[in-house]
Amino acid sequence: MAISYIRPDKHFLGVYDQLKLINAYADSKDIVIEHEMLDHTSQSKRISERPEVTEYFHENENKTLIVYDSWVLSSNIEDLVQMISCLFKHNFTLHLVKPSVVLDKNSDVMVVLGLIDQLRQILQDESKKAIGRPKGSRSTSKFDKYLEDIIKFLRAGKSVSEMARNLNISRSSLKDYIESRELKEVALGSIQMQNSQISEAHLIETIKCPTEV
Repeated sequence: MAISYIRPDKHFLGVYDQLKLINAYADSKDIVIEHEMLDHTSQSKRISERPEVTEYFHENENKTLIVYDSWVLSSNIEDLVQMISCLFKHNFTLHLVKPSVVLDKNSDVMVVLGLIDQLRQILQDESKKAIGRPKGSRSTSKFDKYLEDIIKFLRAGKSVSEMARNLNISRSSLKDYIESRELKEVALGSIQMQNSQISEAHLIETIKCPTEV
């Protein structure tokens, strides 16, 4: 049984984007999602303040859990560590769509640390910004309705020009949409997951040590 967990964040992706990308991912992997949990709890709330979520996971152990990225579980590093630890304790297999990795309690610890450090870097970059929209934030786009089609086109290797012609939309605007939402990375990442070692090695490589620039 596979469960998808969607939790919007104003600094990242909203419900619609997560649903579309998760469904496209599940379809590419022949995974049947039997239940979707949509969590509208404020991102500022800690795990201790989200009992309905932790209880739900406790009741559904030994399942496959699909989320878009690590921040969906929590954008607080301490809570993220606890959440992942508890999921592994209850024998969940965790699919992360954007980084293109599948994790369970037998995963390489360096891959898990790479995932956590990746979020740390994003949050650190955001904290350094004095003005403007935080990195990774998303606004509603008129192209959102084409999201599933765009993902399929990207996986099929179609160019932006081909996609724009098929959808009868502006090439330059479509290019900006794909880049701003990192759709190429998401689409190709799902394919790349067929070689899990490549995805895991890439995640480990993103770890930054204090002495590194």
